[in-house]
Amino acid sequence: MHLAIAEQLSVDQPPGIRERYQQLLKRSGNEMDAQHAIMDCLGEMIWQVQRYQTAFDSAAYLRCLDLKLGNA
Repeated sequence: MHLAIAEQLSVDQPPGIRERYQQLLKRSGNEMDAQHAIMDCLGEMIWQVQRYQTAFDSAAYLRCLDLKLGNA
């Protein structure tokens, strides 16, 4: 998952993830904690895709990150 997150951040896909990562990094103070916060949301989104046989919902993924930031 760390590699998937690194790839998402390198291309800012979904758009806005890099900004949210920077906010998480600022809040947590270290890269590992910021990545693990993202990992929680990514894992949840993957679970939902598999469970409900749906497409990955980028908007829901970003909303999950916003909740972690207290922005929702």
